[in-house]
Formats: sequence, structure tokens, C-alpha cells
Amino acid sequence: MSRTRLEPANCGTPHRWDQQMGIEAYITFAVIIGVLAALAWGRLPADVVLMGAVLILLLSGVLEPAEALVGFANPGVITVAVLYIVAAGLKETGAVQWLANLLLGRPKTQRGAYARLAFPVGALSAFLNNTTVVAMLLPAIQDWSGRLRIPVSKMLIPLSYMAILGGTATLIGTSTNLVIDGLLQSERGVSLGMFDIAAIGVPLAVTGALFLILFAGKLLPTRHGALEQLQAARQYAVEFQVTEDSPVRNKTIAAAGLRSLNYCYLAEIQREQNLVSDVGPETVLHSGDRLTFIGDPRCAGELRKVRGLQPSAGDVGKLDVDHFQRRLVEVVIGPDFAGLGMAVRESRFRSRYKAVVLSISRAGQRLPGKIGDIELRVGDALLLEASLDFVEQYRFRRDFLLVSPINDESPANFRRAPWAVAILVVMVLLNALGLLEVIVAALVAAGLMLATGCVALGKLRRYIDIQVIIVIAASFSLGMAMTKTGAASWLAQTLLSVGGGPWMALAAVFFLTVLCTELLTNNAAAVLVFPIAMEIADQIGADFMPFAVAVMIAASASFITPLGYQTNLMVMGPGGYRMQDFVRIGIPMTLLTASVALALIPLFWPF
Repeated sequence: MSRTRLEPANCGTPHRWDQQMGIEAYITFAVIIGVLAALAWGRLPADVVLMGAVLILLLSGVLEPAEALVGFANPGVITVAVLYIVAAGLKETGAVQWLANLLLGRPKTQRGAYARLAFPVGALSAFLNNTTVVAMLLPAIQDWSGRLRIPVSKMLIPLSYMAILGGTATLIGTSTNLVIDGLLQSERGVSLGMFDIAAIGVPLAVTGALFLILFAGKLLPTRHGALEQLQAARQYAVEFQVTEDSPVRNKTIAAAGLRSLNYCYLAEIQREQNLVSDVGPETVLHSGDRLTFIGDPRCAGELRKVRGLQPSAGDVGKLDVDHFQRRLVEVVIGPDFAGLGMAVRESRFRSRYKAVVLSISRAGQRLPGKIGDIELRVGDALLLEASLDFVEQYRFRRDFLLVSPINDESPANFRRAPWAVAILVVMVLLNALGLLEVIVAALVAAGLMLATGCVALGKLRRYIDIQVIIVIAASFSLGMAMTKTGAASWLAQTLLSVGGGPWMALAAVFFLTVLCTELLTNNAAAVLVFPIAMEIADQIGADFMPFAVAVMIAASASFITPLGYQTNLMVMGPGGYRMQDFVRIGIPMTLLTASVALALIPLFWPF
């Protein structure tokens, strides 16, 4: 395959096989193990964990400041940031939604639906960051599944998997490809072209699509997603209390008008220490009674209009927001929510978000007990009473996935959609024809998106995911430490001790990367394994490109757990998935991907 040779880079002196590791190498290993443990623990955001690791490497003297911060100047990292602007233009103009609706259609069978989903998503992800594609298509796929009467749990994992596989087809399809290209430029003086990896990525995407068409219907569960959970009556509960001076106290349920509610029904009454579960129309209400209603999210709004009833969540009265400035919001807990694993009360939810939790639904079931004592998890569906600006403030944050329709969201500017698509095509052609490097082509495209009004200047900060940029850049420090201290050389020697020749070494690199990407994130795994792969290539006297491409592909091959790839986490809550759902379909998908990649890579990049 073709590749551009840049000015020779200082690759450093290769470590000898018999070189002994020093204290700095052990510190590096300890830091990496600590990063793995912290990310598995899940209580700290990934960017905090990685920057903490960078600080430790600095304070311990393993890295100099210039070495520790090298990732923030890497062309691949900068390109990832710039491409967020290009993706923003496509989102603001509705270009992706328009293309999706045009291509999805109305298939007559479930396998037909998989085919109509797989190939368009794969094609879009080849030219847009796959995380962006999933974020923009997820609501459309949910609506589409409902119209086709196919459970959303049958469709969202295929959406994530095809976005991942499509991203391997071009240099700009996923941030992982850009990161490896940046490492190749800085470490080996080589720059990849737009379609240099298409010979591997396109067969992978096609093979993965065929696998999903044939087997996804059998391997994926039939389960309600988060949106369906929120809309399912009898599975969502809110509690209201009869006030001391309530006009409904000492009245029967029927006389109080609580037997003819549109969106919920009264299920039980908590009266002091007694539970009244047999609630009939002649049951008399007392002041202080806590009434549990079950229904859809509009239930809370309906009950708010009943005089003498107030939400029994204790923090509602403490919410420092005027009543006329409040609204009901439906959210799903995201992976970066600060209070994961904490009870609602411990998470300081009210003070942190200026919102009060009225009800919690998990896996389609209402959670009984006091709301303040319930521990929050990823995927929990919450009904909140919040301020008017809550939606605007958290729409672009990753604390929550908002699953209810947002009425105040500005409509897409479809008149500029042709401009956005044309700019994307120009960006691809400028790089594919060798006229501009990918980072320059991306900068040109971003400038054109702003100049043509496809995206407003004031919205740029909302679309650039700073956390992802920090995680990628900080990961470079770990890779630098592994190379500098000889830790990468030691790991390479350990892997090569198994024997078996270059192909076995390539397979070892591939599966080591897969393991790391399932435990860490795709970009962190790529940066960590890259120096090991380069050491292996040097020690066996092979070309480094097959090993670089293996890391590139394997770092994206995160199918077994939702943790390794952001798109998997994005669909977990809305799809109502559990960990075992990913394991069941992810293991055969991983083995299929490995088989295709390991067969094709040596053909196009001989050892």
C-alpha cells in the first residue's frame, strides 16, 4: 500500500532484548495498572484519570514536561478536534438525518431492516467520526424501529457495531486511525493517505454487515429501551403527598378526582408506618399520606395541577427555582455522570444540577423505596423537575442522555444541507488526491462550514468534546513513558518468547490491543500498544506497517463490552442492554474481525 514518507523522525535507540528494566519502567507499569483499575472502578472521569497519570509521571521524573505534553501537539489529536466542527455543520443542517431517512426506507423483514441499517451507517462512518454518526442517528433509529414494530434492542447494537466497522475504512472514519497516523508521522516519518486502509476496512465492514444481517436477530435480546421504559405505563412511578391544608384531605379518592386521571393511576398509599395497597374509590385521604402513582412521564405534570398535592421528594421544596421557571425533564444517566454508584442523596443531585429526581426507572421497572436511598447507575431513566435552562445546559454534556423530545431545540437548517455535504466531499477529495494533508483539509472544511453558515461560531464549544481530546492527548504520555523506560521493549520480548514467526507476532499484537481496548478506551489502547508493536517489528526485523495497521484495526474492534468504545456506551441505555448482551454477540464479532484482518493485512503490507 502507498504511504507518504516525511522527514526522518528521531525514533530513539532500540532497546536490546537483554536490557534490564530500571525503576522508571516499574513506575510506568504501576501507573498503567493504576489507570486500568481507576477506569474499571468507574467513579472518576477518564480525562481526570489520564491527566492524573501524566502528573505522576512528571513528578516521578519519568517524563520531562515536553514529553508529557507531546500529545497535545500531535497532528492526529488536532485533526480529531477540527473534525468535530465539520460534524457539527452536518448535524446543524440536518444533512445526516436527511441521508439516513432517504436510505433507511421501509423494509418488510427484520433482515431487510438490518441491511438497510448496516450499509448506510457503515458508509457514513467512513467519512464522519463514528461517535458523531451514532449520536445523530440514534433518535432516528429509535423512531424507525417503532414504525417497523421491531424492538429497539434489536437495532441499536448493530448501529454501534457498523459505525465502528465503517470507521476503519478511511483515515478520518475514527479518531483511532488519526491517532495512529499521528504516531506514525512523529515516530516513523510516515503519513497515511485517506484510503490507504480501505483494503482492510471495507472487507471488514462488509463481512460485519453480513454477520449482523444473518445472526443479529437471533443473538440480540427483545427488550424495552430507555425511551420505551419511560413511556410504558405501570412501570414508572411518582410519589405525591397530601399537604396539611389540602382541599382533598378527608375526601375519598373518587371525590378528589384521582380515579379519572389520564396518564396514571393511584397504586398505593403510605400512611405513617402502614401501607395501603388495596386502594379503592371510597378510600379516604388523610393529610400526610404519600400517594404512589404509576403511569407515563406526563403523570407528574398532570398531578402538579391538583391542588393540595405536592411531590413527596423532599428536595422539591428546597429547589431554588421559581415555580413558573420549572419544567419536567426526562433523562437517562450517562457514563460520565459524577454520582455513579452513589445514592441520590449522596450525589448532591439538587445542588449540582438544580433539579430534583421525582422517579427512577431501571431496566423497564420502577424502583421502590425512598428515592434518596437509590444508588444511581448508567442507563437509569430519571424523571426530573428542573429549571427552564436545564435542557440547554446539559444537552451537549455527557452526564445525561436526554431521551424525551426536546421541544425547544432549534430546527435543522435543511437549506444549507447541500453546502455541508459538498464541503465534506471537498475535504475528502483534497486529501485523497494528495493535494493537502488530512489536518489541512480538515481545517479548510471547518473554515468553510463557518463561512457558509452551516454551523454558528457560538456553538463550536458545545460540539468539541474536550474530554475526548484530553484522554487521547494524555494517553500519548503513557506511550512515551513505555518507550523511554524500556517497558515496551520488555513487553515485546515477552510476547516474542512464545515464538511462531511474524504472523504469530502480528496476531499477538492484535489480540493484546483488543484486550486493552475492552479494558481502557480505543484511543488509549492504541497509544499504549503502538510502541510495543514497533518494538516487536524492530526486534524480528519486519516492516513496521503491518503491526501499525493491526493496532489501528484492533483498537476499534471493541464489541465484547460497552466500556471500550463510546458508541457502545451510547446505545446501552436507550437499548436497555445488559453486559451479557454485548458479550453474546461481541465474541463472535471479534473473532470474525480478527480472522479477516489477520488474513488481509500481510497481503497488502508484507512482512
